Amino acid sequence: MKKKLLVCMTLALAMLTGCSTPAYTNTTGTASSGDAETAPAAAEAVPEEAVSSAAASVSAENPASDENVFIITLYPDVAPITCENFESLVSEGFYNGLTFHRVIDGFMAQGGDPLGTGTGGSPNKIKGEFSSNGVDNTLSHQRGVVSMARSGDPDSASSQFFICYGDESFLDGSYAAFGEVTQGMEVVDNFLNVERVMSGGELSSPTTPITMQEVKMIDADENGNPRVQVTMADFLTK
Repeated sequence: MKKKLLVCMTLALAMLTGCSTPAYTNTTGTASSGDAETAPAAAEAVPEEAVSSAAASVSAENPASDENVFIITLYPDVAPITCENFESLVSEGFYNGLTFHRVIDGFMAQGGDPLGTGTGGSPNKIKGEFSSNGVDNTLSHQRGVVSMARSGDPDSASSQFFICYGDESFLDGSYAAFGEVTQGMEVVDNFLNVERVMSGGELSSPTTPITMQEVKMIDADENGNPRVQVTMADFLTK
């Protein structure tokens, strides 16, 4: 129970930096004490041309292999606003060249920040679709489930998301789960094989960029649920 409380507090502090809000809370304080510092005001969104340039650079330096692909199935019946926002960002190429900047064993992998620091996001913030914010969301945070990071404001999610490595159902009701990795979860598992260093009191910051080379919409599944294909640049040291 103490371990779950500690992890929950860590998420509440470190994942709170998921969007561009007027002020951020980060984990430069210790997670166990609950102390946190107020980070500077929101940085401006990264220009589209900068994201495109980053994606092109990644493609040239670290080409993807067929083994570096995973697919996320979205569930608009569970979180329609969140899925619409995610689809829109994918369709405009927002995630191309961005990274998973926070990876924690037995917990989750977080990415989708154009700044790569956990303090950035896309310009638009969306309503948090979870029960403590008045929305009935029945998708539990289990292995492979994809959910939105956010700040302390329940309606502050924008582009940052995380993928669960195990049973994280203690997050149910507080974060907007909206999809699931239905193919290639082993690729996400391999993020854990990348060397990481301490950041904010946790072993989470990859020393080698874990980069999404291309993120695109593909054909819906047999039930009509939208699907997203994520192609990673090679991130494992040969």
